[in-house]
Amino acid sequence: MKDGFIKTAAGSVNTAVADPEANAEEAVRRIRQADAAGVNLLVLPELCLTGYTCGDLFYSDTLLQGALDALERVCKDTAGTYPLVILGVPVMRGGKLYNCAAAIQGGELLALVPKTFLPNYGEFYELRQFTSGEGARGEVTFRGRAVPFGTDIILCHDRMGAYKVGIELCEDLWAPCPPSEALSRSGAAVIANCSASNETIGKAEYRRALVSSTSARLLCAYVYCSAGPGESTQDIVFSQHHIIAENGTILAENPPFGGAELVCTEVDLNRLCGERHRQTSFTLLPEDGYRRVTFSQPMRETALTRSVAKNPFVPDSGSELSARAEAILSIQAAGLKKRLEHTRAKTAVVGISGGLDSCLALLVTARAFDLIKKPRKDIIAVTMPCFGTTERTKSNAVRLCAALGVTLRDIPVGQAVELHFRDIGHDPEIRDVTYENCQARERTQVIMDIANQEGGLVIGTGDLSELALGWATYNGDHMSMYGVNSSVPKTLVRYIVGHVAGRAVPELSGVLSDILATPVSPELLPADKNGAISQKTEDLVGPYELHDFFLYYLLRFGFSPAKIYRLAKYAFAGEYGDETIKKWLRVFVRRFFAQQFKRSCMPDGPKVGSAALSPRGDWRMPSDAAASLWLEELDKL
Repeated sequence: MKDGFIKTAAGSVNTAVADPEANAEEAVRRIRQADAAGVNLLVLPELCLTGYTCGDLFYSDTLLQGALDALERVCKDTAGTYPLVILGVPVMRGGKLYNCAAAIQGGELLALVPKTFLPNYGEFYELRQFTSGEGARGEVTFRGRAVPFGTDIILCHDRMGAYKVGIELCEDLWAPCPPSEALSRSGAAVIANCSASNETIGKAEYRRALVSSTSARLLCAYVYCSAGPGESTQDIVFSQHHIIAENGTILAENPPFGGAELVCTEVDLNRLCGERHRQTSFTLLPEDGYRRVTFSQPMRETALTRSVAKNPFVPDSGSELSARAEAILSIQAAGLKKRLEHTRAKTAVVGISGGLDSCLALLVTARAFDLIKKPRKDIIAVTMPCFGTTERTKSNAVRLCAALGVTLRDIPVGQAVELHFRDIGHDPEIRDVTYENCQARERTQVIMDIANQEGGLVIGTGDLSELALGWATYNGDHMSMYGVNSSVPKTLVRYIVGHVAGRAVPELSGVLSDILATPVSPELLPADKNGAISQKTEDLVGPYELHDFFLYYLLRFGFSPAKIYRLAKYAFAGEYGDETIKKWLRVFVRRFFAQQFKRSCMPDGPKVGSAALSPRGDWRMPSDAAASLWLEELDKL
C-alpha cells in the first residue's frame, strides 16, 4: 500500500451448481490463497456461492437458506484474513430476491450491493427470478447485525484515502449508463465486478475492450472476475475470463479457459488520483448520496510484480513501435509544413552535426518538403566543424545529406570562435563553459544569418530530454525558429531513427546505423589522441534512459522522488545500483528546477506525446521555483 499500490486479484471458483456448502469451501480456499499472497482486494464470480446457472432453483427456500449459511461460513472461516473480498450471493429482502455482491473483510460482512441491470434477452432471463437493485437503499440483518444494503455504497479504507472501491455486477458494465460512472465520480478509484459472462465467438475480445475502455474513460482500476466451466453447460459455457485493467491498460488477465486460480497484479491508486486531478473534464458529483462503508487493512508495503517499462516513452512491441515512429514523424512533418507555408519560407536551415538529434530534425525536414512538394535540394544543411568535431561525425553528416539529397554547406567556425576568445579575453586553454558555449552560439549565429540570407527558417534539433536537463546553450542550440524535436525524448529519438534506418535504401540505412552507434556528444571539447569523441554526454549528466524514466513519472504523473526512485530500482534491477540511481535522480531534480528559465522561452514546436515542456502548452513552472522539498526527500531515502 506504500506509494499508492494495492495488490488486486480475480479468483476462480470451481462452482458446484446448487451446492452452497461446496462453493463456500472453494471460496474460503481462494480467500486464504489470496491472503497468503498479500492481496488487498479479491474479486470472485457472480453468484459463486450457489452457481449462476441454478435457474428456477432460485425460487427454492432451501437453496437460498443454503446460500446464507454458506456466506456465514465464509465469514467465519476467513476471520482475521487480510483481503477485502467481493463475491456473488443471492439475497432475499422485502420478499424479493436480489443478485448481490457481498463485501467481506476480516470475517465481517461489510455490505451487500445488488445488481442494477438484469439481462433478460437471448440466453439470459434474470428478471424471471431476480429484482433490480436500482434505487435500493437500506439494511439487511445478518448474524444478528444490520448490514448496509443498496447500490449507494462505496467501500473506503480507513487510512488510505485513495483506496475506495465501488461495485457493479456483470450486465451493469454493459449498460449505457453503468453504475461505475457515478461510483467513479463519487471517488471510487477501483471498480470490482462479479460476473458470469458466458463464452461465445468474439465475446472475449468485446469484453476485453469494454473493461479496458471503461477503466480509461473513468480513470479507474477495474477488476473483472467471471464464472468458470464449473457452471452448468446445459445450454451455455463459461470460460473463467478474468481481467484487471488500469486507465485503459490491461495489467493482468486469465484468458478464456485459462487455468489460473488467482490472477494478481498491483494497481497504482496514486497514479489514478493524479490523472483525475489533472484532467479537468473528470468532475466529481457535488452531492452524490453514497454511503461510505469503512474497512481496515494494516498498511503493508505491496511488493511489485506488475510490468514497469524501463523506456516508458517507447512501445514494447516492434509493430507498435513502427506505427508509433511513423505517427511521430507525421506529426513533426505536418507541424513544420504548416510553419513553412505560413511564413512562406523559401528554405529550411538545419545545423547538422552527425549526431542523433540533428539527424532526426533533417529527416523530418525532408518529409515536410516532400509534403509541400518542394525539392529537397532547397533544404540547406550546414555542418560547422570546430575544436571537438571528429572525422566520424563530420563524415556521417556529409553522407546523410547526400543520401537525403539536400544542399550541404561546410562552414568551419574555429577561427571565428578564436577571434571571439580574443575579443572577450578568454584563454582557449581554459576548457570551461565559456569555451564550450562560445562554439554553440557561433554555430547558432551562422545558421540564423544563413536563414536571413536565404529567406528561410532555422529548424531546431534539441530534444525533450535535453530541455528537461537544460543540456543546451542558452541562446545557442537552445534557440531556433521551429523546434521539431522539442517533445521527443532522447530514448525515443534513437528508436525513430532506427525505424527509418530499417526501411531506408542502403546508402541512407548505412549512415543512419553508424549515427545510431555513435556516442551522444556535443563535441565541444577536442577529440582524444586517437581522434575519437572525448566528451560523452551520458558520462557528464547521466544515462538518458534513466533521465527519461525520471522525466516521464515526474512530468506525466507528478510522482514524488521517493516513488520514482522505487520504480526505477524495480525497473532497472540488475543494471544500475541503488546509489547510482539515486545519484542521477538527484542530478535530474537539481537540473530540472535550475534550468526552467531555458524552457520558459523555448521556441515553438509540435507536441507528439502525452508529456511535453512547452510553456504555452503542458508545463507552466516559475523559473525561480525551489527544489529543496524534492532534494530533501531524496536525502531521506
